[in-house]
Amino acid sequence: MAPADTAFARHPQWIGPACAVGATGLGLAYLAAAGAPVRYVFVNAGALLVGLTIVAAGARWPRAIAPRPGLAILAIGAALLAAAFFGHTLEGATRWVRVGPLSLQPSLVLLPMMCVMAGRAHGVLAASGLIVAAIALALQPDRAMAGALVAGVAVLTLERPDRWRVAALAAAAVGFAVTLARPDILPAQPFVEQVFFSASQVHVLAGLAVWSGAVLLVIPAVVGAVARPDCREAYLAFGGVWLAVIAASALGNYPTPVVGYGASSILGYVLSLAALGGRLDR
Repeated sequence: MAPADTAFARHPQWIGPACAVGATGLGLAYLAAAGAPVRYVFVNAGALLVGLTIVAAGARWPRAIAPRPGLAILAIGAALLAAAFFGHTLEGATRWVRVGPLSLQPSLVLLPMMCVMAGRAHGVLAASGLIVAAIALALQPDRAMAGALVAGVAVLTLERPDRWRVAALAAAAVGFAVTLARPDILPAQPFVEQVFFSASQVHVLAGLAVWSGAVLLVIPAVVGAVARPDCREAYLAFGGVWLAVIAASALGNYPTPVVGYGASSILGYVLSLAALGGRLDR
């Protein structure tokens, strides 16, 4: 194997930040072409810079939680549950928290990272965190992210089944069913939801930019699953979650990740890339 190929196989994680920057950039081009408020452009660009800065400043955090990933997953589940009880409510849904002038969706920020971490965690703590997350998403209710949780845990269970993952998958499926049974009447917000369809109405190039950005989001999963077989579960969970989020945004009134307006998905994407980073298992 050539030296360049060896380096690529050992360090495919460079492609993740490149995809994050590329997808965000294509989203910014769409927002500008569609006449979105200038503030939206700055919020998305700022979210990318903040996410990359957090990851760069805390480059050792994946290694720090490596001895106790199950506990970290349980903590994330508890945070999502707290958001369901104390977050901001709109039209009967409690999915958001206020951070200054911004409204962030904790499930979109934290759940992708949680599922990636679950790719390297086994046992009762990790399963408990996933079960608590399923309960939180059912309570909010958050149909899109409940489906993403099912996708992420299903991939992990198929890849390496054990009783704890099966239990977590069952809880995720029940939580998703609850969200399907509960009403979800939030209308689509311009530049946030239904972007895959509205972009094409702006210009064919705007539509191409949005769809190309969506494709970029799942490329790290494909590359990493092949180039890093030792981290295959984490990469597959990453791909499963983001593919489900993309599908939900195409099928219903749910945020279009990264290429649409919203800081939550950009932060969530970058943080899930950081969890992938190849350091949790070292």
